[in-house]
Amino acid sequence: MKPRFASDYRTLLWAFLLFPAVIFAPYAHPCLLVGTLPFALYVGFCAGVFAHNHNHCPTFRSRTANDFFAGWVSTFYGHPIFAWIPTHNLNHHKFVSRVGDATITWRYSKKNTWLVASTYFFVSAYGQRGLIDAFIRHARTSSPRLRHRISRQTFHFRVAHATLFGVAVLLHGWGLGAVVYAGGLGASMAGGLWGMMFINFIQHVHCDPRSDHEHSRNFVSKLGNFLVFNNGFHTAHHEHPGAHWSRLPELHAKISGKIHPDLCQSSVMGFCLRSYALGAVWPRFRTRQIGRPAYAVGR
Repeated sequence: MKPRFASDYRTLLWAFLLFPAVIFAPYAHPCLLVGTLPFALYVGFCAGVFAHNHNHCPTFRSRTANDFFAGWVSTFYGHPIFAWIPTHNLNHHKFVSRVGDATITWRYSKKNTWLVASTYFFVSAYGQRGLIDAFIRHARTSSPRLRHRISRQTFHFRVAHATLFGVAVLLHGWGLGAVVYAGGLGASMAGGLWGMMFINFIQHVHCDPRSDHEHSRNFVSKLGNFLVFNNGFHTAHHEHPGAHWSRLPELHAKISGKIHPDLCQSSVMGFCLRSYALGAVWPRFRTRQIGRPAYAVGR
């Protein structure tokens, strides 16, 4: 399978070598579970990044290759990745945390505390469910090709997880087998689903969705962006949603001088340490609203 962009050879290296190596190592040696757990979380997060990138800019020219890759990534991400289309491509990019966005950061609270950020997964998942259901209903009645695509991804996802759970049980019995499955694929799904929603929260909380360049928070560390395939350059992504991930540093450089300094953080870890650990004690470390809040309709 030859990708459309040469930089996606690294995507394929991660997806087809790193992902299975991390997730399936405990199947052979359950004693590796503790050591591989952080890497399983990372694998899931990367699977979420790949799902996001693939739905914006397909990895291959071949439809068959793209379908196979979508099914493969879905297994590690924790959900068939067609769900990104109604919730992210068609909704979040349209409203960007304004009224109408299923992933708004201020649905139940306008604060940015660890409690709000860590439980945002449940809030966002609830808000997105209706869009996914409506998208499936529309596909069933209006688009046979999309209907088959959704069916294939869903079937692949269910069969893959049932098979891998069964293999774990056959190898290690019900108790240890369930632990092996949960510690590998279960952790990967947590890293993918929770991690994607968490990063969406911190990339938009206390930003100004009506601003030309201050609608998103960026994390600009070179190492961090290498590890997450430039997912940190979120302003550039929103302004060029069809651009391949490899172009985002260049696109960010063109607008970085127009972005409020508070919205260009070095790393996610540093941001969380300041905002949620130090900010819990000293208010000066907490985030503050940049520009107009999303809920300030008409202002």
